[in-house]
Parts: sequence; structure tokens; C-alpha cells
Amino acid sequence: MTRPFGHAYTVPPTLPPLPIRELRELTRYRKTQIDARVAEIQRLEKVLQDAGVKLTSVASKVLTQSGRAMIEALIAGEQDPARVAALAKGKMRPKIPALTEALAGHFGPHHAVVCQRILGHLDFLDDTIAALTEQIDARTAAFEAVYKSLLPVPGFDRLTIDVIIAETGADMSRFPSAGDLASWAGVCPGGHESAGKRRRVSTTPGNRWIRRALIEAARAAVRTKGSYFGAQYRQIARRRGPNKAAVAVAHSLIELVWHLLSTAEVYQDLGDDYFTNRQDPERRARRLVAQLEELGFKVTLEEAPAAA
Repeated sequence: MTRPFGHAYTVPPTLPPLPIRELRELTRYRKTQIDARVAEIQRLEKVLQDAGVKLTSVASKVLTQSGRAMIEALIAGEQDPARVAALAKGKMRPKIPALTEALAGHFGPHHAVVCQRILGHLDFLDDTIAALTEQIDARTAAFEAVYKSLLPVPGFDRLTIDVIIAETGADMSRFPSAGDLASWAGVCPGGHESAGKRRRVSTTPGNRWIRRALIEAARAAVRTKGSYFGAQYRQIARRRGPNKAAVAVAHSLIELVWHLLSTAEVYQDLGDDYFTNRQDPERRARRLVAQLEELGFKVTLEEAPAAA
């Protein structure tokens, strides 16, 4: 027998209403299609690399308008790298010399067959994702207040909030506390006890759909300039590593969701100087002095005169 220790793992006691269950099925299926699209793009990049076409060494993404036009030209049988590179558009045009060099591979007929099928599959997936999104938008129209409350949160977009609504019903009364919601989402520190022995595990088991959405949102949030979440990530990553820091940020995000939806408060970021302002001034000074001394400097501190 095993059981988590730390925060209790809470399962909401009631089955969500039918509209939420339908929404959940749509958001989960859309995620599988988004994942399939990512996999197909990676497969396309691999085929191009095999053909010696180093498009991604010049362009940040392979499927920009320029990238697609060049790939379609290769599929059509164009062998001159300069002609293919000349299809670049907009900001890619100054990179035409680099593109000409990158496109000088050995793109053969079998590469053309695979790439053509991949592009067709990507078009199908795009249509599928768009159709699912249309259905999801129609079913979440009644939750506009939830989007208004959560969209200002760093890392959150409509796709993330769609998942939060679908998995929780946006009903925070089902969770006694923010900690219960975090545990249910699988972003709490966890552990197991068996035969009287305890061992730590990374997180509690939980809802994998919302957990993944939260981790993705956390990684986006830490890139937001001036945000508390970036400061929190750096604070933890120095000691525990990037993955545990991302989970910690995801934990903070879902607890924030519980508070915002439970209280109808407006989100206010604590700022990226939150942890710095919390530090004891003398302790912070000692730490900075120690860092300078490690670099070979001799430091003498003198208290500045009080401002007039």
C-alpha cells in the first residue's frame, strides 16, 4: 500500500456537468492534434536535414511563408538553390545568400514524396485544430469573465485557459483550498510511504492534462520581463535545477488561479524584485561582498549618509 504524504491528494467529489465533459473531450483531442502537428514539423525538419537542406540553420522556423514556398519548390523539382532562395519573403530576403548556401543539398525524389505527404498532413491537422477551436470557443463563450480574469497572468493564453475551464469547470468550490487544487493538478511536492518507509517523489499524481498545460504556461511565464514568476524561477533554479523550478512556478500559477476565480480579485504582479526586497539588507550585503571577494576584490563597506 502506498499513499502520498505532504499535501493530501484530493479528487473532486462530483462528476462535472455534461457541457464541461464535452468541452473536456474537445480540448483533450485538440491537444493530441497539436502534438501530432509538432511531431510532423520535426519529421519534416529531419527529412530536410537528411537531404542536406539546412533551412533551419538560417530560418528560426521551417514552416514560415518563405520556408513553405521553398519546400514546395523543391518538391516541384527545382534544383537551383539560388532560384529556391529567391522565393524568400519579407525579413528573409536579406538572408538570400545564406539561404542559397543552406539549400545546396541533394534533395531527391523520395524526399519530395515524403515532404509532400507531410505538408498535406499538416494542412489536415491545421484544419482539424481550427474546427476544434471553433467548437471550443462556442462552448466557452459563457466563461468570458474567466478569460478576463486569467489572461493578464504571465504565461496564460486562451489555449491554457481553455484547458483550465475544461478540467476544473472553472468551479473553485469543488476544491477546498488552493493547495487541494494544486495537488489535484499534480504540481505539489509528493512522496510515498510503504512498509513504514518514506521516499520522496517529484510531484503528486494528478490530472496530466492540466499539469502539462501549467508546465507549458510556467515556461512561458518565466520569459515575461519584469514578472514575479521569472524571479521565482531563477531563485529556485539556482538550487534545484530548471525542471523543478518550472514545476514550482506551475504550482504558483494554479494556486493563483484558485484565488483569482474564488475571490474575483484583479491580478497584480509582485514584480521581479520581490525576492530582493524581502532580503535582510545586512545579509544581502554580506552575500554581495562574498561574491566580490571570490572575484579577487578587497571590499570595504562604508554606510552612506542619510538622504536630506
